[in-house]
Amino acid sequence: MGGVRNRPAADGRGASGPYRRMGRPGAGSEMMSESSVAAVSAVDVWKVYGSGEAQVMALASITTRFEKGRFTAIMGPSGSGKSTLMHCLAGLDTVTRGMIHIGETPLTGMNDTQLTKLRRNQIGFVFQQFNLLPTLTAEENMLLPLSIAGRKVDPEWFETIVTTVGLKDRLGHRPTQLSGGQQQRVACARALLARPDVIFADEPTGNLDSRAGADVLSFLRNSVHEHGQTIIMVTHDPVAASYADHVIFLADGRMVDELSAPTAEGVLDKLKSLDTEPVH
Repeated sequence: MGGVRNRPAADGRGASGPYRRMGRPGAGSEMMSESSVAAVSAVDVWKVYGSGEAQVMALASITTRFEKGRFTAIMGPSGSGKSTLMHCLAGLDTVTRGMIHIGETPLTGMNDTQLTKLRRNQIGFVFQQFNLLPTLTAEENMLLPLSIAGRKVDPEWFETIVTTVGLKDRLGHRPTQLSGGQQQRVACARALLARPDVIFADEPTGNLDSRAGADVLSFLRNSVHEHGQTIIMVTHDPVAASYADHVIFLADGRMVDELSAPTAEGVLDKLKSLDTEPVH
């Protein structure tokens, strides 16, 4: 990441918790059952590339769950498997063994058409590259996925998101007329407008300077705490990870540790220990 060095005060960190989607009034035990379903879960997930002597084990026996309405970061040394895990969780890559669910929907066994439909309807993405179409305005880029899916825009939700990202006076600008931080905020707004079950963010501040990166991370955190969004972020930066509610750590393709209410210093200490301790 371009270096988000100073994290602002964690607004709302001590709040009673993020908004949770509730079941129908009077649903009783059914409502409790729904709330116990994770946004994303992985059970004994393995990912192996190649075969024989050329075989590479990217993921080994990963079992974890990502709760609804939480911001979770995935961290680990280079080559630890964090990006591979995100790709498998999001249905961008298949697993060699194990089960992955988005809510109650199993990804295992889905064909390409089914996975494409699931990603379009239930998942949002924010990447290091902004992936904005240069001929479209900021507003048109935000609305493009909904247009492709044939879904109507909720005007009130659009107003909320645009106000939150601070781009109300930039909607008519094309990407070349926006700063890097503004372009990434357009990408974040685009992901949020569809109200996905989960947003996967892969090094979302990697191309941004310190201030712009902090703005984007604050926006992502606020979308969780204020709007109940679920976000899973891959990052190599301890300060970026400190914006999350929870961090899981990978090493050599295995999940080796986790940390709640992380600080940049605490995350850095964990990462240093992964570089010195053998993984079993």
